[in-house]
Amino acid sequence: MRKIFIFIVLIALTTGFAIAQNKNVAVVTFFINKEIDVTEFGAPAYLAVKKLGDDPAFNLAPMLSSFHKQFMDEYSKSFPFNLLPEDQVIKNEAYKAYTPVGIANSGILNATNFLIPVNGYKIFLNMAGHENEKNMLKIFNQADGVMDVTINFKLVKIGLGGMGVVKVNANANMTLFNKNGDKVFSVDQDAKSKSVSPLVGGVPVMTPEKIIPMCESAMAELMAALQKDLPKMIKKADAKL
Repeated sequence: MRKIFIFIVLIALTTGFAIAQNKNVAVVTFFINKEIDVTEFGAPAYLAVKKLGDDPAFNLAPMLSSFHKQFMDEYSKSFPFNLLPEDQVIKNEAYKAYTPVGIANSGILNATNFLIPVNGYKIFLNMAGHENEKNMLKIFNQADGVMDVTINFKLVKIGLGGMGVVKVNANANMTLFNKNGDKVFSVDQDAKSKSVSPLVGGVPVMTPEKIIPMCESAMAELMAALQKDLPKMIKKADAKL
């Protein structure tokens, strides 16, 4: 009887895993937020980061491409479901024609100035009600869920007074919604750069030469952390579609 019981349990577990693997999820947004969060440093830093965002030398596209490749080639293996082929998402005519809620062509939510999409993805902000994701579920009704993948940067102060330095904190967020538009899980991972930049009069030095190496360092730390921790984070997330 004991052997029969163990056999039944093994069959149930195997069947459950197989069912999960047959689930399909559409990744519907994938971007880096180009506007670095400098809320710790006040108005002068905010003006500096706006100027930085307009500088052509401040190019985060290579970092986004590297993270995108790592996500598709490696991180996706940790998920207990399949991802719809990317071309089925970004080349879908209804998807291409969709106008995201909450993104303007000018002002503080200017997609052109502050956000860098990859491979033709739309840009969806994390809004109350998750209206964009619910609309995506209607477009990709063959999927069991939709996922948002975003990267954000923030400057954090190390040390006391105006003599301290700053590091860049990189944050990755992967949020999955089921067919009902309910959040299934949200993976949130942070990592700080090893490199630093000085504070001058309490204000960070906001030049591409100073900031880009810190962003690269933070991204390298973040990608290594995700490679190690994501399988455990997904397991703990109770990801049931």
